[in-house]
Amino acid sequence: MPATTAGRRTRLRAVATPWLFASPAIVLFVLFLIIPIGYAIYLSFRGFRVEGGGAFGRRVETFVGFDHYAAALSDPEYLAGLGRVLLYGVISIPSVLGLALLFALLLDTPRVRARGFARTAIFLPYAVPGVIASLLWGFMYLPSTSPVTYLARQLHAGPLDFFGFPVVYFSLANIALWSGVGFNMIIIFTSLRAIPTSVYEAARIDGASELQIAWRIKIPLVAPALVLTGLFSVIGTLQLYSEPATLRPMTTTISAVWVPLMKIYQEAFMNDNLGGAAAASIVLALGILVISLLLLRFFQRRTFGDNA
Repeated sequence: MPATTAGRRTRLRAVATPWLFASPAIVLFVLFLIIPIGYAIYLSFRGFRVEGGGAFGRRVETFVGFDHYAAALSDPEYLAGLGRVLLYGVISIPSVLGLALLFALLLDTPRVRARGFARTAIFLPYAVPGVIASLLWGFMYLPSTSPVTYLARQLHAGPLDFFGFPVVYFSLANIALWSGVGFNMIIIFTSLRAIPTSVYEAARIDGASELQIAWRIKIPLVAPALVLTGLFSVIGTLQLYSEPATLRPMTTTISAVWVPLMKIYQEAFMNDNLGGAAAASIVLALGILVISLLLLRFFQRRTFGDNA
């Protein structure tokens, strides 16, 4: 009996120990993700309606079904914001990932100097919060404070309108480029450093140049890292908010509902339409989830073949 009891305690301890260590993360996950998502879903089916006509009508909260979802999917401002985000993504995502891959490949070359300093310098802008970065670049874009506009005037090239259409998309993409390249570069560079050097040595013995090694060996081998960074970039693009919201007071080109998250903020805190904002948030979240799964599945098949 004592041996049996000790064995049961050992098995119980072996089962309970992982859950005990994971419990703080599970509690935080439930409190700050599962419960807010559940509450948002609940709010998306609730709304205010007026009961009793005339001057004696009361504004009461009631179940409205899928009315908020139908309104979000038919809202021209919300759909226009999605279109702007997609156009912004077409500009920013290839630029960020392309430069991140280029810098990672350059830092991984055997004769590069000051690798640690260069890596830190490229990554450092990522440490600057997005709002502060947007403010810094906003003052760089303003005609009254922009050194680029000042130089253009001195050269009689005229003032440069960084907030005009369609230049504003490139201005916003430049902020993402400045802050996002370093983060993605670190991921790709770390993946490159994990490749055995014997692979490169064998290629050099066969007469391959550094450019051929980068194109035919390094890039295919870091394809999973490229898929990961691409997925992060797509998700971040669809969640675009801080950059246009920060630059909005500086220009009339960016409206209060310029992107979906700005529209959701407007509905929730300006129009007192929490149900509509919650439904629009759920639609955006589902869209991000579907796009992420489709992209992940597509790149898995391209990278790992049909067995993925």
